[in-house]
Amino acid sequence: MKHPHYRELGRSGLQVSPLAFGGNVFGWTVDEATSFCLLDAWVDAGFNFIDTADVYSSWVPGHSGGESETVIGKWLKQSGKRDRVVIATKVGKPMGPGKRGLKPAYIRQAVEDSLRRLQTDHIDLFQSHDDDADTPLAETLAAFGELINAGKVRAIGASNYSAPRLAEALEISARNDLPRYETLQPLYNLYDRAVFEDELASLCLKQGVGVINFYTLAAGFLTGKYRKAADAEKSARGPSTTAKYLNQRGLRILSALDGVATRYGRTPAQVAIAWLMAQPAVTSPIVSATSLAQLAELVAATRLTLDEEAMAALNQASA
Repeated sequence: MKHPHYRELGRSGLQVSPLAFGGNVFGWTVDEATSFCLLDAWVDAGFNFIDTADVYSSWVPGHSGGESETVIGKWLKQSGKRDRVVIATKVGKPMGPGKRGLKPAYIRQAVEDSLRRLQTDHIDLFQSHDDDADTPLAETLAAFGELINAGKVRAIGASNYSAPRLAEALEISARNDLPRYETLQPLYNLYDRAVFEDELASLCLKQGVGVINFYTLAAGFLTGKYRKAADAEKSARGPSTTAKYLNQRGLRILSALDGVATRYGRTPAQVAIAWLMAQPAVTSPIVSATSLAQLAELVAATRLTLDEEAMAALNQASA
């Protein structure tokens, strides 16, 4: 059973579900067995898009990166569901001495490491995790081109690129007949609007670049579970979340989410996701779940369409 609202990822030809499962939790806040359950439930609910990175979860004491890809790889092997999912991973963030950035030699090494951990022969979407100002864009794109020609990668994307740099990369691809970034992975949610909406959104729409935004729920803030400083102590990432979002504007957004959620009989998180899915530039927001109950809430969010009044209330509160 496929979700009825599949969308094309840029101009790649890859068809993805309207939400992507953010894999940073695998091997970090959820163990292997729970990860397998969540991934099975995701596919069973008609979703196919899974986003991870080589560096997940190197920030955990005792981890060195590769933990998330390894869990996904074991699941792919055990479940036999490789042909039912679109796997996106990333390269470029620090993975140890000399292992970072987007130089061709390192890209070639990193893709083999990711393929081995993922236990697959190809990566559907291979993304530059960060812009690398020290490596010419043409060299990076040519290296990705070799991987596409070799059948190891199907499409490429960019994460955390500025509008001028993404525009430059697209121009270089067109001019030199190199593969182009088909996707952008920016920070974008109901609170963090300014940077994406300033120049990136119009660039992506104009160039047909798919958008798979991260921090869809502002690190949990838009679920409404952090409403005062004391709430932050309940979770691992609470304190940093509230430091950024718990202010007058943040509370105004939560209030608007509460109002719309009450009217629709939904949760604030579902409303925040529905708002994102209604943005014309957005293809597939990245969401994470650590339990089957959370996953069911996310799946239900894709069946919520907000009317003009609801959209206006949210736009106004978050302006």
